[in-house]
Amino acid sequence: MRFSVFLNARTTAADQDRQLILDLVDHAKKAEDLGFDAIFLPDHHFTGYMPVASDAMMFAAYLAGQLKKVHFGFSVTSVPLHSPVRFAERVNILDQLTEGRLLVGVGSGTTPEEMIGFGVNYKEASAIAEANLAIAEKLWAKQIDDAPIEFENGPYKGKVLQRIAPAMYGKRHARLMPVAMKEASARRAAEHGWPAFIPAFTPPNIGGTEPLKHVTKYFTAYRAMLEAAGHDEAIVADALSWTTHTYQCVHIAESDDQAREELEIILRAYQAAVDREKYYNDAAERDAANHKTDDTPMALTEDWIATWCLHGSPKTVADHLAPYAELGIGNVLCGTTTGPLDPQRLEWANRTLDLLARDVMPQFKSAQ
Repeated sequence: MRFSVFLNARTTAADQDRQLILDLVDHAKKAEDLGFDAIFLPDHHFTGYMPVASDAMMFAAYLAGQLKKVHFGFSVTSVPLHSPVRFAERVNILDQLTEGRLLVGVGSGTTPEEMIGFGVNYKEASAIAEANLAIAEKLWAKQIDDAPIEFENGPYKGKVLQRIAPAMYGKRHARLMPVAMKEASARRAAEHGWPAFIPAFTPPNIGGTEPLKHVTKYFTAYRAMLEAAGHDEAIVADALSWTTHTYQCVHIAESDDQAREELEIILRAYQAAVDREKYYNDAAERDAANHKTDDTPMALTEDWIATWCLHGSPKTVADHLAPYAELGIGNVLCGTTTGPLDPQRLEWANRTLDLLARDVMPQFKSAQ
């Protein structure tokens, strides 16, 4: 089982942005030094979710110049917010800079306010995402002497005459990682031999107290499709080794009681930030075309904690992960910096990295 770090910290004011960027660079370096397998970044805009998320690929390129062992991933790229040409180009640049250590999560996005800022109709986001990915595949395959590729998709239109530069690092473009919630997304990952994100809930309920049940359902379906797709054993093994289950908040302390007490402090700050952002989101979502229809439970509810959190002593955390490892989950994505990143929160995040690396990861790494 692999372990990766999700840099999902927030700020709540503009004067905090620079310090957060510096702190996340240091946190990522610490993760590599401790033996974590990858650094993942979110892709979000305008919401205060995370300053570097407004251009996660640029931040990953900066980190790639300093971190030479870890993979880099995105959880997940909101495909409708990216020109298909720029998406294809930037993926190839990162593929080259990381020497193929790249995993590009792809999805249709979650927040109407973000769509409004990019001129995308929220209700059309899924269709635009599907078409953008199809266009990107054509662009990656295009040779310089091939006929021009012309497209028109939502706010994006163009005609590519030559080829995408730079070329991809390997024989295939960087691995994309769909969310294996919809059958079509799981099948896309399986047929291409890509990893997938495995959700822990089933809509319309964005939470619940039985995450393993949902993870088992989605993972089993994805793995069956992958194994039936006719790939070489090496491609199947690689895809499964990166197939990812995400915890938005991972918090470890010496005892369960200490971890729970600190987790509640973290989640109260997180929820306050979310509520503040919702105030502005609600102001943006005034027309029916941009109204979000699902609803996530409050962070301090047991539904949210059971679905999105991994917390406790090292032993409790290892015991929790054991059935996921037995199921075959290849990569655990750990949100170690969830919420506003003040000095206390950063200290706890670094302690979580230390305890994971010292007391949890060796139990699962030895099985590789």
